[in-house]
Amino acid sequence: MPLNLPDKLPAIELLKRENIFVIDNSRATRQDIRPLKIVILNLMPLKITTETDLVRLLSNTPLQIEISFMKIKSHTPKNTPIEHMKAFYTDFELMRNEKYDGMIITGAPVEQMDFEEVGYWNEITEIFDWARTHVTSTLYICWAAQAGLYHHYGVAKYPLEKKMFGIFEHHTLQPLHPIFRGFDDVFYVPHSRHTEVRREDILKVKELTLLSESDESGVYMVMARGGREFFVTGHSEYSPLTLDTEYRRDLGKGLPIDMPKNYYRDNDPEKGVLVRWRGHANLLFTNWLNYFVYQETPYNINEIGE
Repeated sequence: MPLNLPDKLPAIELLKRENIFVIDNSRATRQDIRPLKIVILNLMPLKITTETDLVRLLSNTPLQIEISFMKIKSHTPKNTPIEHMKAFYTDFELMRNEKYDGMIITGAPVEQMDFEEVGYWNEITEIFDWARTHVTSTLYICWAAQAGLYHHYGVAKYPLEKKMFGIFEHHTLQPLHPIFRGFDDVFYVPHSRHTEVRREDILKVKELTLLSESDESGVYMVMARGGREFFVTGHSEYSPLTLDTEYRRDLGKGLPIDMPKNYYRDNDPEKGVLVRWRGHANLLFTNWLNYFVYQETPYNINEIGE
């Protein structure tokens, strides 16, 4: 089934070129079906890029999905046209009475700040709390995962000596868990972060279940509330060239940056990227939608949280 996206969203044309079936609101309203309502709180600086990355992964399912984009009022993006934000994003205040089957909260370029120093901390923690009563399952990514673990469970984050940057090998701790349906014993995930949460802190909190980790990049996936919350520290949604763009950007600015690990063929940027995480990324989002959104959400969406 297709994705139901806001009319004229740039991702529609970009993904049609990849033969991904998407429809806009005008056409979707003629289909007699209860779509899954997914809301995305996009905190990344390049909104259109992140929209496209997430929509690409959400499309890999037979379910019809209606996607909405949320924004916070206390922060104005600098890298996305204001016209785009006005056309496709809605303030949380105008969405707070809605219910959603699923929610995705992205990373943000604020990880080296203390949580309470982030200008929109009060608003985003209000959204975290709101999601518990208005959303069936919430997927927190990268900085949002750290922020959610801190806000809900008091789990600290720690600065890394060097940026965790590259593609890292991971394994599951509960291979029969539904979120890992179809996963290989070893799978790969992109990471790009300066901070971490630690295994020992996760294990101290009885409400948290550590599901996956990496010998090199540490904690990867944590679950809470029986799958109502997933905290994912990596960027499975990244497109093939995202780390390359970050690497060349930082080199151009003269910033201290190592080549992303396990990313380029033969560790040579001129030979291009070896993509090893696409299959895992598709499975992750498909399994989340199927087992923790579609199979858990009530048919009457207004019953969520009751």
